[in-house]
Amino acid sequence: MSGKQANPEGYWRANLRLLGQLMLVWFFVSFGLGILLVEPLNSFRIGGFPLGFWFAQQGSIFVFIVLVWVYARRMDRLDREHDVD
Repeated sequence: MSGKQANPEGYWRANLRLLGQLMLVWFFVSFGLGILLVEPLNSFRIGGFPLGFWFAQQGSIFVFIVLVWVYARRMDRLDREHDVD
């Protein structure tokens, strides 16, 4: 540590807040767009497939990969802010 006092409770709270936000995004994309809103989305097409089908089969996976990348980047920043890197 570089002289700063670490705050494990604040670090953990920020980590859980970030996880909650990212999980809400993934839930919305996978369940909301892939299941609940599939009928209105199917009126649009992407790559020849109905958009609702695409979200259910591919979109949620792509979003999950992006969310993992976002989590890694944000946790790097959070680690530096709380001096646990």
